[in-house]
Amino acid sequence: MKIVILGAGPCGLGAAYHLDKIGHRDWVLFEKEPHVGGLSASFVDGAGFTWDVGGHVLFSHYPYFDEAVAEALGDAYHEHQRESWVRILGTWVPYPFQNNVRYLPDEALKECVEGLRSLSGSPNLAANFREWMDAVFGAGIVKHFMEPYNKKVWGTPLEQMSKGWIAERVSVVDLARIERNISQGIDDLSWGPNNTFKFPKRGGTGAIFRGIAKRFADRVHLGREMVALDSAAREITFADGRVERYDILINTSPLDLLVAALSDAPERLREDAGGLVHNGGLIVGVGIEGRRNDSKCWMYFPESNSPFYRVTNFHNYAAANVPDGDTSRYFSLMCETTYSPTKPEEKGGIVEATVAGLKNSGILSEGEAERAVSRYLIDIPYSYPVPTLGRDRALEAIQPWLEERGIYSRGRFGAWKYEVGNMDHCFMQGVEAVDRILSGSAEQTIKGG
Repeated sequence: MKIVILGAGPCGLGAAYHLDKIGHRDWVLFEKEPHVGGLSASFVDGAGFTWDVGGHVLFSHYPYFDEAVAEALGDAYHEHQRESWVRILGTWVPYPFQNNVRYLPDEALKECVEGLRSLSGSPNLAANFREWMDAVFGAGIVKHFMEPYNKKVWGTPLEQMSKGWIAERVSVVDLARIERNISQGIDDLSWGPNNTFKFPKRGGTGAIFRGIAKRFADRVHLGREMVALDSAAREITFADGRVERYDILINTSPLDLLVAALSDAPERLREDAGGLVHNGGLIVGVGIEGRRNDSKCWMYFPESNSPFYRVTNFHNYAAANVPDGDTSRYFSLMCETTYSPTKPEEKGGIVEATVAGLKNSGILSEGEAERAVSRYLIDIPYSYPVPTLGRDRALEAIQPWLEERGIYSRGRFGAWKYEVGNMDHCFMQGVEAVDRILSGSAEQTIKGG
C-alpha cells in the first residue's frame, strides 16, 4: 500500500513519524515550502532574531507526541510557568480575564459583576457563539473583553460562529469564585492546559519538527506544490510536472484548496468546501536593542488602540531568540494581527501600525521604539479555521466523500477543526489516521476526544 502525505506540518510529520516507527516502508511526503514545520516553523531574520509563525507553546495531551518531541530535542528545552495578562483600560489584568476582574477600575468591575449576577437564559440554548457569551459571561465581561477580543482574533462576525468549539479553549465563569477573588484579593492564574509549557533552547518551535523530520529526511520532498488531484486515477500532479500515484493519500493542506484541486469533485462538494471560512494572520516581529525586565510570557489586547490581539515576550522563551543569545542587550516582541474579508488590514502599513500600537498600549516607550533593529513580517494566508455555524454540515459531506476515495484529510486545516488544532492534536491526527488506514482502529482526536 503506497501512502502519499501532503504537507510537512505537525500532522504530516506525525503520519510520517508513525509510518517510520512501525516499519511501513512504502510512503513519501511532499511539502510545497522549502522547509518543514508548516505553521509551526521558525525563521531567523537578517539581524539574528528568531521568530515563530505566531505564538506557539509546547504542551501535550499525548505521551506518544511527548516521546517524539523528546527524541527531537533531548534535554535542549526550557520549561516555563505561564504568565499571561490582558492589557485593558490602562491597566493589566491576569489571564483568564473573567477570574481576575478585581484588577479593573471600579466602574468596569461593577459592570462585570452586575452582568454576572444578572445572567439569564441557558448557554445550551444559545444559537451561536455571541449568544453563548452573553449567557455565560454577562454584559460587562462581554462588553469589556470577550466581544472586542474575539472580534480581533477571528475577524468573523461572532453571530456566524458556532459555540461547539469551546471545550478547553475558554475558561467559563464561577461567580462565587470570582466574588471570593475580589473580596480576598486572590489572583486566579492556573487555569488551562498550558499553564506550564516547554520551549526549545535554540531554533524556535520549528526545532521540534526539524528534529522529528531528520530520521526520515530522505522521504521528504520539499518545494513540491500540488496543483491537481485525480481521485479516480489516484494521481497527484505537482507544479514541476511530476505525477505521483498513490493508494492512500493523507492530506494536510487546506481542505478547501484540496477540493478545488480535485478534477472529479462534484459541484455540491465544491460549494460545501467554498463555504468553509478561515482568517489570515500578520506576524510582526520587533527586535529592539535594550533590556526588557518583564516576566510576562504573552499578553492579550482587546482594545482598538492596537491592531494586534496578542504580543509575546519572545526573548523570555529562549535567550537564543535574540542575537548572540544576549538578552541583556536585546529583546524581541512578536505581535499577531488577524485579517479577513470582514476585517481587512493594510499589509503595507502593518509594521508601522504595530509599533504604534505597542506605544499606545504602553509596551514600548518612544525611545525603545527608536532602537528597533529588526522589523520582520510573516504573512499567513491561512491562520485559523473558523468554526462557523455551517462548518460541521460541510465537513459531514466532504470528509466521507474523500475517504471513500482513499483520501484522509487531517490537521489544522485538513480537518478544519480549530478545537483540535494545536501541535499535539495535529501530530496525533496524523498518527491515528495511519493506524486507521493500516489496522482499522478508531480515530479519537479528530472527534474532539
